[in-house]
Amino acid sequence: MLHLNSHHDVSADLDAPKASSLRSAQGSASRTEIERVYDDIFDAVMDRRLLPGTKLTETALCAVFTCSRTTVRAALSQLAHDKIVVIQANRGAFVWQPSSKETEDVFAMRRALEGMTLDMLLALPDLPARLAPLYDMVDRERRAFECGDRISWIRLSNAFHVEMARLLGNQVLTEMLHSLCARTSLVIAYYDTPDDSACSYFEHQDILDKLSRHDAHAAKAAMHHHLEDCEHRMNEPEKGPVDPWLAFAVKR
Repeated sequence: MLHLNSHHDVSADLDAPKASSLRSAQGSASRTEIERVYDDIFDAVMDRRLLPGTKLTETALCAVFTCSRTTVRAALSQLAHDKIVVIQANRGAFVWQPSSKETEDVFAMRRALEGMTLDMLLALPDLPARLAPLYDMVDRERRAFECGDRISWIRLSNAFHVEMARLLGNQVLTEMLHSLCARTSLVIAYYDTPDDSACSYFEHQDILDKLSRHDAHAAKAAMHHHLEDCEHRMNEPEKGPVDPWLAFAVKR
């Protein structure tokens, strides 16, 4: 099993894209206040700074983001629509926690959708040339893992699968895979210990190598093994107190 060092800083030279940047091509300067709050909470969840089950109170969020309660409620409502947050009557908003059935369903859809993505990629005549940026991403993922940059490693590991779909120029497919990758990240955060095991960069490279050779059977088998290994690595989550506001590096 791979082990990640304890250093958690984000290295700029690794160019690890925030998960929210993969969701939309819209520039940060043109974001609304609701989108700003949505993106920051979404990124904190995807970076595993906000863990599944964490309660998100409106009063504290208003203070964190210096915004109105109306803005916070709209952002939380959108996050709930996207299955990142669950809003419970008379209790408030919580980061989504997967059930065992939801975990199975998420990984089943990942296998189906990523298998279809590979089939579409393999139909491209210039595939090896198109894969060059993904090889570079895997190299950055490796360096992030080796230097213990946990957040960059998580971001690059998730981005690999979204960027693979983006190569096809199919926005609907990209959005669907981005949504599934986000839910997968929450599943892994709930069941797994991210400092101890990796969505392996060398498995990503193995998939790319097989795609480059147009070896359809081997590429799909490698992807299936990769996702199956992630699913089987799930353990019972460790419960403990969580201070959600540390995710935004501010005091309450």
